[in-house]
Amino acid sequence: MADQPSPVTPLDEDWDRALVVVAHPDDVEFGAAAAIARWTDQGKTIGYCMVSSGEAGIDSLEPDECRRVREAEQIESARVVGVDSVEFLGFPDGVIEFSVPLRAAIAEQIRRFRPDIVITGNHHPTWGGSTPNQADHIAVGRAVIHATQDAGNRWIHRDQLVDGLEPWGEVRQIWVAGSPLAGHAVDTTATFDRGVASLEAHRAYIDGLGWEHFDPAEFLEGMSRPSGSRLGTTHAATFEVISMTWGE
Repeated sequence: MADQPSPVTPLDEDWDRALVVVAHPDDVEFGAAAAIARWTDQGKTIGYCMVSSGEAGIDSLEPDECRRVREAEQIESARVVGVDSVEFLGFPDGVIEFSVPLRAAIAEQIRRFRPDIVITGNHHPTWGGSTPNQADHIAVGRAVIHATQDAGNRWIHRDQLVDGLEPWGEVRQIWVAGSPLAGHAVDTTATFDRGVASLEAHRAYIDGLGWEHFDPAEFLEGMSRPSGSRLGTTHAATFEVISMTWGE
């Protein structure tokens, strides 16, 4: 008998605000956008923060032109799933380093947005097998964890605390999309199609990858259906949950 997929725990959806912080435009859409659509449909407020603009992502476009294209695609992609707040931090695509300046920039976004939940991408060395993760993903995911801690400490990045900006230490959890250690999930059956449409909005980037016959729906189903089987639904998105509360 074939091994049954290990079950996952439903995510706690008792929250109001979430900030998504990832390295590049398209990082959310390769798996998590349908979950974002579910939550905006519930009336939750979600903001996006892109650490870079993905300007090194299309070989045929010079970075300045690519930046304009990819920022526009990300704004439209966010709109599809109900997100109208998209910030671009301007760190250089492809060579993002885990650093104090990166932590500070993310901490400032957390202090300004004041989320209950922070969502980021996989910060582990691989995707769960032998395929290595990309360096920007690792740097940003790690920085998000520590920037979330920083955001609540008045004496770290204290130069930010002007014009009424205050520390924010009320983030309850960090949710890591695409993590090989994911043990939680959310049902995305009703919003799967919008997740696909959100990925399709990155048309210039997808075309630039040169993946012949790439089908966004087929690609996303390859992740969402196995995840749905673990949750007992048709489609699901999985997350690793990192608690920011002592004792949990």
